[in-house]
Amino acid sequence: MINQDSAIGVFDSGIGGLTVLHQIIEALPGENTVYLGDTARSPYGTKSVETVMRYSFENSKFLVEKGVKLVVVACNTSTAIALSRLQESLSVPVIGVIEPGVRRAIKSTKNRKVGVIGTEATIQSGAYTRALKAADPKIEVYSRACPLFVPLVEEGWTDNAVVEMTVEAYLGSLKQSGIDTLVLGCTHYPLLKKAIRKFMGRGVRLVDSAEETASEVAAALKKRASGRKAGKGIHSYFVTDAPERFVKVGRRFLGENVESAVRIER
Repeated sequence: MINQDSAIGVFDSGIGGLTVLHQIIEALPGENTVYLGDTARSPYGTKSVETVMRYSFENSKFLVEKGVKLVVVACNTSTAIALSRLQESLSVPVIGVIEPGVRRAIKSTKNRKVGVIGTEATIQSGAYTRALKAADPKIEVYSRACPLFVPLVEEGWTDNAVVEMTVEAYLGSLKQSGIDTLVLGCTHYPLLKKAIRKFMGRGVRLVDSAEETASEVAAALKKRASGRKAGKGIHSYFVTDAPERFVKVGRRFLGENVESAVRIER
């Protein structure tokens, strides 16, 4: 029997997944949520496949033990490496962030030249290229790993000279490639939208998967008749390190107060 009051579980390597959580709360204001940010072990993008797989299962186990009715893998690296295994193994539906981002990119591009930026692990996995090519074999995909973006965001640096220099260093070749759509293939990257948009120019549409992911969550709940019927949702936050910094930076992500975060031991 599905408990409609059970929460939606969301995890990420740190605070980036709050961009996805924000859209879920906007789309489904009555739903309870439990968020886990693995801040002690961030970033995931430089870790081995085996390590990311283990972290992803540990995070999911924590959420399932909290009684969630659905798990959102709000981390592109975990989605690329662990999503299919999680979907096979968990007793609740599991939704990732890559397929929703790909759908938005396909709708967005006019010249079929799409750029993808992400962590080293996400880019090396080829998950976005495969998904984009599966949707449209004629699409040209230009990928670039941007490993310094996550530490900048985790530090709360989203709009200063250092960020602008880093964006220019990473995205110079993509700007010259003629892409008209750029997929922000990491849930941290929307926090750098201002600097990325400024460098890439108005002719390049930026795609992040958060809104599409929230729509997929809503559809999954409707399909299982497991949506919460009334009341305002309650939101709980857990981290593996530095809860004070999480709360401070998290307030910028959500547009609402993150009152507190509970640290869990790993």
